[in-house]
Amino acid sequence: MAALRYLVPALAVAGRAIAQSSCSNAATTTLQSAGDASALAACSTFSGSIAIATGATDQMALDGIRTITGSLTADNATQLTGLSGSSLEIIADSFSLSSLTVLTTLNFPRLIEVGTMDWTALPALQGLSFTTGVQQAGSVSIQNTQLNTLDGINLQKVDQMTIANNPYLNVINMQLGNITQSLIIEANGRNVSATFPNLEWAYNMTFRNVSQISIPSLASINGSMGFYNNFFTSIAGPNLTTVGGSLSFVSNEAMTNLSFPELTTVGGGLQVANNTALQSVDGFGALKTVGGALDFNGNFSSVSLPAISDIRGAFNLQSTSDISSSCNHFQPLSGSNNVIKGTYTCSGGESNPGGTGTLSPGTNSGSGSSASSSAKSSANGVYISGATGLMGVVAAIFGML
Repeated sequence: MAALRYLVPALAVAGRAIAQSSCSNAATTTLQSAGDASALAACSTFSGSIAIATGATDQMALDGIRTITGSLTADNATQLTGLSGSSLEIIADSFSLSSLTVLTTLNFPRLIEVGTMDWTALPALQGLSFTTGVQQAGSVSIQNTQLNTLDGINLQKVDQMTIANNPYLNVINMQLGNITQSLIIEANGRNVSATFPNLEWAYNMTFRNVSQISIPSLASINGSMGFYNNFFTSIAGPNLTTVGGSLSFVSNEAMTNLSFPELTTVGGGLQVANNTALQSVDGFGALKTVGGALDFNGNFSSVSLPAISDIRGAFNLQSTSDISSSCNHFQPLSGSNNVIKGTYTCSGGESNPGGTGTLSPGTNSGSGSSASSSAKSSANGVYISGATGLMGVVAAIFGML
């Protein structure tokens, strides 16, 4: 009896040691079956990383675990139909899912934090069961899925986010306050809307193939922002004041209006190009400074920049329409006025309007039909960008011969 009295506590200690050892692994623990996952149910915290084996089938439930200090990974498990964790709240490193061809269910009702989220090639996944919702993540990449909503992912801030090639995704609505590195949204559902009501600042933002964009609170872009091949008719940044890098609007064929009334400074280039429905570029009423080139080309008939005082790169305006009044307004801002520091080009009536460098510097013709008379008229003279003083007079004399 005395021996038994000491044996029972010893067995209990040994049992706890075995349980603790199963909850910690310096390497990665690979789960082959649902039974392997159930064996971790006693682990409130799993210290290490967990991987789902490629041969795993059906459902895999990580019930009982609240925190994974490493990663949770499933790659090329082509027979895995569901992955869940009823108690899981934190994945400290990456939550990585790739090439899971029959995965239809992701059920993590208490998950609130991941280090990174990297999901790609999940062709059967249409929705998420994330009841509480993921609120913290360093980076998020969701590509090539059938997700029709991102409900359950509602971050307050993120370093990097890429949402791309999800053809059934038509709503992106997040409460993000800032984006410290980059946001890329492209090639999702044809009618996708991207709404960020609380976003105040970001580093880089790129939008492609989006039907509606709402950024009402955005005040500052530290890097660059671009809108390419989108489907919206209007784009507005009512509170945006500064862009540290470049700002681009390219090939948004349905766009008829752009409005950035508080924007004063673009540190890099400002490009408005090939937006075929845009007839007037008048949405930059407060813009004073462009640190790089100003490059506008398309079908517009008028350009208005009433506050502009400093363009440090080239100035290029080209349109299929007659833009005589715009050219007559901007030409005096080059030369001795020194608002436009780089080469000056302004030409209307172009059959194929192009970007900076596609016409000879110094061109100033509001319409193609009047190019010759504008160049030879003694009233208008000949303008050669950068020619001042004696050289300017000589250039004008030769222009009248």
